[in-house]
Amino acid sequence: MRNYNLFARKVNLFKKILFFIFLNFHCLYSQTWQKLNEKGLQAYQAGSYKEAISYFEKALKQAEKEFGKNHENYATSCNNLASSYDEQGRYAEAEPLYKEALAIRAKVLGKEHPDYATSCNDLAALYKSQGRYAEAESLYKEAKEIYAKVLGKEHPYYATSCNNLAALYKSQGRYAEAEPLYKEALAIRAKVLGKEHPDYATSCNELAVFYYEQGRYAEAEPLYKEAKEIYAKVLGKEHPYYATSCNNLAELYRIQGRYAEAEPLYKEALAIRAKVLGKEHPDYAQSCNNLAVLYESQGRYAEAELLRKEAQKVRDK
Repeated sequence: MRNYNLFARKVNLFKKILFFIFLNFHCLYSQTWQKLNEKGLQAYQAGSYKEAISYFEKALKQAEKEFGKNHENYATSCNNLASSYDEQGRYAEAEPLYKEALAIRAKVLGKEHPDYATSCNDLAALYKSQGRYAEAESLYKEAKEIYAKVLGKEHPYYATSCNNLAALYKSQGRYAEAEPLYKEALAIRAKVLGKEHPDYATSCNELAVFYYEQGRYAEAEPLYKEAKEIYAKVLGKEHPYYATSCNNLAELYRIQGRYAEAEPLYKEALAIRAKVLGKEHPDYAQSCNNLAVLYESQGRYAEAELLRKEAQKVRDK
């Protein structure tokens, strides 16, 4: 009997050791996915989208190995990689990943979970970029309703939904529906996040664009400047968002004939986009084209033609 008990204790001890090894191996494995994901997020937030894609692609493979394809972490990796492709204009690669994340979250978390709403929002943004407005609107509205119900109407995610739906309406010329949503988002972000947060700057920028497109230049200018200052301070002067602010303010100056103020801003945006996004990105082509328009306005046709050709080369490819 004593020998049997001794054997049983040894077996139990062996089982405990195996469990301990398995637990530590699983934790190590989990840390691998987490570290890859975190590095990808850091690169994404810095605007280094190529680097982010590299990390997120590895994180996706790791998530599939570790968790399987019906796990929230796998859905997170799908969504993160899709977002990085989206930022580079690689829409065909982004769409199936967004849809996969949406389907997993609907199944695993349910359709009233904030992460499901985030997937709705991200897929809607992709559709908007492609001019698929009817598909985008239903998803934006669904996300907004979920955030309002689950998180409340003073949550930053709800503000983001207001802003996104407003941008969609603006794209369709539905200005009366867009303006109150832009203002609601701006007010929430000022109150909840503060006036030095990138999302507050985004609201300033979006409302400024809205005013600009209606010829309300005096209302647009201070908002553009405020957004540019916040991005420079918080994200740095090599971030794509800062480049966008430079570009937008330059456009405002050009349309008013303030060419001397517009040119250095256009050039700054062009240089940042060439460095950070690369010379095959749609935003780089946009900067080339915008600077060409400025030169044409001044009769500098030879300089404008070179930039037009550069922009066309990117678009053709």
